[in-house]
Amino acid sequence: MSTVTEQGHVTTVDTASGESALEIAGLQTWYGESHILHGVDFSVKRGEVVTLLGRNGAGRTTTLRAIMGLTGRRTGSIRIGGRETIHMPTYRIAHCGVGYCPEERGIFSSLSCEENLLLPPAIGMKGAKGMPLDEIYSMFPNLAERRNSQGTRLSGGEQQMLAVARILRTGANLLLLDEISEGLAPVIVQTLARMIITLKSRGYTIVMVEQNFRFAAPLADRFYVMEHGRIVERFGIAELEGKMPVLHDLLGV
Repeated sequence: MSTVTEQGHVTTVDTASGESALEIAGLQTWYGESHILHGVDFSVKRGEVVTLLGRNGAGRTTTLRAIMGLTGRRTGSIRIGGRETIHMPTYRIAHCGVGYCPEERGIFSSLSCEENLLLPPAIGMKGAKGMPLDEIYSMFPNLAERRNSQGTRLSGGEQQMLAVARILRTGANLLLLDEISEGLAPVIVQTLARMIITLKSRGYTIVMVEQNFRFAAPLADRFYVMEHGRIVERFGIAELEGKMPVLHDLLGV
């Protein structure tokens, strides 16, 4: 369970159920002949925010893509809500309640902002409903103001908001977010941080890949550090201060 302080910080205690939303064991992934992931193991409890840290090329984005079935050959185990998905095609993984926001955003240029939001079907678990448009617009007032604007005429920050908002429309409750703060103005980054705090308070489970450590640090419950396709460090928010020398060596933060 998580609570949000008046200052916007997230205070986390163990979830009541302790159920795992995502369990990865011995994950190995290839792109053609290139062996990218070498036995990745980690888990995420329901309602947690977990951040994958690492330098470029460490395997973080490939891990998200592997969860969604978007890589080449995969071996090992990926259990989503207790269900094995390692051999499932991407569309079936999505129907397990998983939403993926890739770094490239994928906004449809021929559609307006609102048409982009209305496009995704409900693909969450049975009975799940996508977030209504009025809630989306309450969370992202910029999108309400630009609802009739062509998708690619939005600013970079507005396109990032739209990309995240679009997966909320599907009813997904496990969100995979790849570098959502990259290259954005501080005011937009603050909006995205507030969004994550709000989603966490509503029980969403979030796995973030982030290069922006200042953005990720106050939001995450736990951290996994990747290097050369492996998890090399894992720790909770309570251990973060003591791990800073290690993070400095591994990431330069």
